[in-house]
Amino acid sequence: MQIPEQVLRRLEFTVVRRLDGFLFGDYTGVFYGPSLDLAEIRPYQPGDEVNRIDWSATARTGVLHVRQYREEKELTAWLVVDLSPSMSFGTRGRLKRTLALEFTAVAAYIIARHGDKVGAYFFPERRLVPPRPGRRQVLAVLRAAQELGAAGRMGPTDLAGVLDELARVVRRRSLIFLVSDFLADGWAAPLQRLAHRHDVIAVRVMDPAERALPDAGVVFFEDPETGRQVRVNTSDPRVRRAYAAFVQAHEARLEALFRAAGVDTLTLLTHEALVAPLLRFVAFRRRRRWRSSGR
Repeated sequence: MQIPEQVLRRLEFTVVRRLDGFLFGDYTGVFYGPSLDLAEIRPYQPGDEVNRIDWSATARTGVLHVRQYREEKELTAWLVVDLSPSMSFGTRGRLKRTLALEFTAVAAYIIARHGDKVGAYFFPERRLVPPRPGRRQVLAVLRAAQELGAAGRMGPTDLAGVLDELARVVRRRSLIFLVSDFLADGWAAPLQRLAHRHDVIAVRVMDPAERALPDAGVVFFEDPETGRQVRVNTSDPRVRRAYAAFVQAHEARLEALFRAAGVDTLTLLTHEALVAPLLRFVAFRRRRRWRSSGR
């Protein structure tokens, strides 16, 4: 296992340098959304973000209102990372948890390099690293993840409970990266509540086998969080059609939940390099920032 300093140096060379060439040092338009300090509450205009709606003012006036923010000089970001047993799955390239930690290292490095504070919260263990600036903090985040071990805690992932706890712990408006495979249930309402106060980005980590069932004959699948096993003939056309239908419905459901919460999504796949999806996400956030500023 590589030590955190080695991990960070490798990612600086393979990922961060390539991002630097695309960003030209402009980090504020990359991960950070619109400004974060409340300036006023005003009537809704077409193009305003859903998660900026102020429901109290809307109910009081009968007219849809949104919160308008001004930019702060110092921002705080949180990396909320799922290290549950389901993240120890991977059929190509690397495990989902490995990819999640690579993203965590890169995001923490960029945030700290910009001079802002970065904190971390790892679950299901609920290990919290308080936000601080600087490279040492990036290494502290990586060390905390490494200390949690590779196996993770058995049992179902309580993502809803994690989001509710974050809402209590993170009081000041912050940027929150929620890094998970989002296989748990019951987290839609807590996510909406969290996104109402914070700028939340859902970083979805997937393996290609979760999108398309491999044709591998009879296979025993095990639920990593319960230990339950099931025998599946992956070559059976009926099984393959049923799985494809399930995936399609699951994808549509997740997309609807994120949209309803006003949360942007970044999808990472275990068999793909980290740079390409990050660049696509950067371009998306930058275009929207330009549109919102009228450029």
